[in-house]
Amino acid sequence: MIDPQPLTQRLQDRLTDQHISDFARDGAVCIRQLLTPAEVALLREGIEVNLASPSPRAIVASRPDDPGRFIEDFCNWQDIAQYERFIRETPLALVAQRLMQSRTVRFYHDHVLVKEPGTRQRTPWHQDQPYYNIDGHQNVSMWIPVDPVSRSATLEFVAGSHKGPWLMPRTFMDNQAKWFPEGSLADLPDIEADRSAHRIVGWEIEPGDVVCFHMLTLHAAGGVEGSNRRRVFSVRYLGDDIRHAPRRWKTSPDFPGLAEELPAGAAMAHRLFPMLVG
Repeated sequence: MIDPQPLTQRLQDRLTDQHISDFARDGAVCIRQLLTPAEVALLREGIEVNLASPSPRAIVASRPDDPGRFIEDFCNWQDIAQYERFIRETPLALVAQRLMQSRTVRFYHDHVLVKEPGTRQRTPWHQDQPYYNIDGHQNVSMWIPVDPVSRSATLEFVAGSHKGPWLMPRTFMDNQAKWFPEGSLADLPDIEADRSAHRIVGWEIEPGDVVCFHMLTLHAAGGVEGSNRRRVFSVRYLGDDIRHAPRRWKTSPDFPGLAEELPAGAAMAHRLFPMLVG
């Protein structure tokens, strides 16, 4: 469990009532300089350990002809000491508690996303929650770059889209419906065809800034320019109302064997999802 006392002053300085109300309204906020340089350095070190030895869950998410490389990896917090320290010792879970308006906070999973210099591959518009094995509204993802990110390369959001509906999750490379059956959910609108029809928000980022968003908020990101590198660590948190929702298909990420240990509709009380607050 996190001891909130040493972190209270930093939360008072960095997390405002405006952030909380904006998160409820828009489903996305940016908290400036929430993390200390030492915490960013710890995270940067963990990402490099991860890249040097990716897990079997790692994927290359850029096309073979892309001049850069986009690699993702998942669920490594138990194997990379820097990740576990970062998750347990920083104020992120306390921020999650306040944004979710939840008594409890469970850690859900980690996700590293690295776009090497020259990567053209965009991250297409999508919601996260339809890829997952959970139901419920009290959740938050945090997108944490350890490199500066320009406005053109940053994560963008359609403000208010976290209020629903759920939209069809598809593979990023070939647009296939590998999760919910085709036709069972509405398809995403073509946001890029008319960006002015949507209230799109996003922020230029410096290391130490943390972008927080609801798992249903539509979001996308650009490639990276020139010699810039974009290393991002994303952490996901669950609140009081989240319940296990086993799927008939392989979720992203997958939790093999979890359905045999945790019934459908149960709270996420499992060693994979440690309680951090509450």
